[in-house]
Amino acid sequence: MTLLTTIAAFLITLGVLVVIHEYGHYWVAKKSGVKVLRFSIGFGRPLARWVRGPDRTEWVLAALPLGGYVRMLDERDPECLPIAPADLPRAFNRQSVYKRIAIVLAGPVANLLLAVAVYWFLSVVGVFEPAAVVGTPPQASAAAKAGLLAGDTVIDVAGNPVRSWNELRWLLLQRAVATDPIELEVEGSDKRRRALTIQADPVSSEDLDGDLVGRLGFVLFSGPTRIGQVTESSPAFQSGLQTGDRIVSVNGEPLGSASRLRALIRESAERRIDFGVERDAAESKVARIPVQITPARITEGGKTFGRIGAELSDRLPPIKVQYGPLESIPRAVQRTVDTAVFSLKMLGKMLTGEASWKNLSGPVTIADYAGQTARIGLAAFLGFLALVSISLAVLNLLPIPMLDGGHLLYYLIEIIKGSPPADWVVEWGQRAGVALLGLLTVLALYNDLLRLLPDFFE
Repeated sequence: MTLLTTIAAFLITLGVLVVIHEYGHYWVAKKSGVKVLRFSIGFGRPLARWVRGPDRTEWVLAALPLGGYVRMLDERDPECLPIAPADLPRAFNRQSVYKRIAIVLAGPVANLLLAVAVYWFLSVVGVFEPAAVVGTPPQASAAAKAGLLAGDTVIDVAGNPVRSWNELRWLLLQRAVATDPIELEVEGSDKRRRALTIQADPVSSEDLDGDLVGRLGFVLFSGPTRIGQVTESSPAFQSGLQTGDRIVSVNGEPLGSASRLRALIRESAERRIDFGVERDAAESKVARIPVQITPARITEGGKTFGRIGAELSDRLPPIKVQYGPLESIPRAVQRTVDTAVFSLKMLGKMLTGEASWKNLSGPVTIADYAGQTARIGLAAFLGFLALVSISLAVLNLLPIPMLDGGHLLYYLIEIIKGSPPADWVVEWGQRAGVALLGLLTVLALYNDLLRLLPDFFE
């Protein structure tokens, strides 16, 4: 079932992104008076084919779903020949350079507009995210040196209001990569506000490859372990444990974390554990209740462990982050622009050696993340879709022949010199573009395999 979900999510992701990208080209081409011969989703042998419209445009679904294309009438394309004299004014190559720029640029712009629409939708309907409350920063970290304390709520980063942990991580990541001092405003558990400055050390390639925000000293706050859903007839249910109870001690010792408690329960099959539990009582009072639970012995997959039948969490309850329809427009645009700029910065750091090329991902990793986010929920999947859509737009705008950015580079040369580049320049550019894209594809697939089979490559 997991594999089917991953495959389905991957195909939906690719399908949506390719259709949006190619439809951008198609729509502007039609508005510019260019005759479109084929709109293909995928490459290779057609699986389905329709002919529609006065121009008898072919709509094709092909066997290899790793992209698509729009074929326009063009005198340089042998498959378009012969061209009827009446259709010559509608050939792509006969359009002004500015119309050609608009048609080529429309694909990446469509992907960016898709990201804006997704971010706007998520902002309007609201998503549940962890609050921007920090835990104890590691000693000697930049956050600890700045005076950040456990329980502080970050409310502003460099003039940008913060409402959730995800917003905080994104703002910190942008400024850490830029190696700028990070100005924070925090509110302590005593409700007093403080201004802090994080003086981060220069970012190394190892930092960029790992958890950069964690290296700064920002960790998500962990509160008391709370009881979530309790399964009927389970040891937890029979002991009287209730949803919302807070576990403050185990066997007479203060409880460190939910993960430590889970490990203890797994190791204690059929051995009694004494819990110290706090429970909200009437008139805002808190009752302290001793609870004894004997975990049941469970055997799964050849392994035996203990289980009490209750969800355990030490995270604060998530908050709903939501904005109005008008307020969400500039937020969605800004998030899209920031993500595109951040992608370009990371690409630049890969070119200069400041970041590892291991950050380059291929279709296998994209499929894996598509499946993971789909299983988490619609909001996570849509956020992933927007991110990949921005990445596709940025990639296509790179000045590499064979990509949209390579065509835009040729048109820029045409504007400057007053005529198109020589045929031999275009031909050698195409060869170089194919070689470069092939190299990047092999590298991306290697990184995918390295993530899936790390032991094999050691």
